[in-house]
This record gives sequence, structure tokens and C-alpha cells, in this order.
Amino acid sequence: MAFRTRIKVCGITCQEDARAAVAAGADALGFIFVEQSPRLVEPDMVRSITGELPPFIDRVGVFRNEEIEVVEEIIHYCRLSLVQLHGSELPEYCGKITCKVLKSFCLRPESDHEELAAYADTVSGFLLDTYHEDLAGGTGMVFDWNLVAHVKPPGPVILAGGLNPENVGEAIRQVKPFAVDVNSGVEYQPGRKDTDKLKSFVQEVRKADEQAGKAGTPFLG
Repeated sequence: MAFRTRIKVCGITCQEDARAAVAAGADALGFIFVEQSPRLVEPDMVRSITGELPPFIDRVGVFRNEEIEVVEEIIHYCRLSLVQLHGSELPEYCGKITCKVLKSFCLRPESDHEELAAYADTVSGFLLDTYHEDLAGGTGMVFDWNLVAHVKPPGPVILAGGLNPENVGEAIRQVKPFAVDVNSGVEYQPGRKDTDKLKSFVQEVRKADEQAGKAGTPFLG
């Protein structure tokens, strides 16, 4: 049986874009609760969006170095199913979160397996992103995908970093991730999604899955 790469559309800020992403075939929506982000969304809006989502669509809250009490409050108020951490959160922090956790790592040539392995018992997946000196995610830039095999993530890989309809097929063929994460690659401006790009992105993911066959070979650690 061919494996189906999961798709997360991050940076959702309104009902219209949430509906468009789900209609296009997204498996998960990401909501950013980081003050410095141009895609910052208020909890009231997220609660409104998640209240209308159909079953089996994951609701992911994105945080960076936030107080655990704040994260927990938003998890429950916004009905989140996962938390994605983009800061310097330690494994002990991740282990205290009461829902599943995805930990983001911005890969550099000097990144190694031990850095990720420390989180093996406290997170459910490893989101691999592009390193930038001033940004933690949302760079719109691709990193060297060969680094994924180098760091050997000890769990499911969610591939991020500059993905778009033009390059996601090759990314899947090369990395074989459990899931792909797209943000700026399907936008017409920061925080607003382009419906045609969403559809094209999903189509390219499915095409890559079909071409590869992906017979049970996602990078699951």
C-alpha cells in the first residue's frame, strides 16, 4: 500500500483560508501564537475556526519560548490537538505539555543526531526547518535536504523550509518525510493563502506519492 504524505498548512489567520486549505486536502492547520510573526492570530479567531473544522483535521498551535501556563490555556481554549515549538524549549518543557508536541529544529551543517535524540521520549515528531540568524521559521528559504539523513531524526519527520508547489515533489522524493509543512509558499501576502497555490501544492504532493509508490517508507525514525 502506498504511503500518503500528510500536509500541514501553517500561518492560518482567518476562516476563509482555513476552509480553502481543508477543501484543497490539508490534513492539519497551523496557527501561530508568536508575537513577532506577521501571521500572529488571536485565540478568539482560532477558537472560531477550530469550532467549524470537520473531523480528522489536526489543529496545531505554534509557540516560541512561551510560558507553559499560557500554552496550556490556549490548547484548551482553542481546542488544539498538537503544539509545535519553535524556540529553545528543553525536553523537560516538552514533556509537560498535555497534548502531542512537534519540536522544530533549524538545521545547519554542524547539526547532529544527538541534538534531536535528546527529545526522542518527549515529542511526537521533528519539524525540520531552515536556519536563519534572525528568524525561527517562516524564512521562505529551502535548506540542504541532505542534512536530514545526516541528523537521523529519531521519529517522524515534518519537512518545512521554503516549500512550494514547484519544489515539494522533489522534496518528497529525496527526503520521504512523514509530512510536509507549507506557509509562505502558498500565500499572496503574509498571512493570506492563495487558493490556486494551495490546490497546486496538494496536487504536487499527491503526484509525488503516486510516482514514488512510497510503499511504507516514510522517514519515521
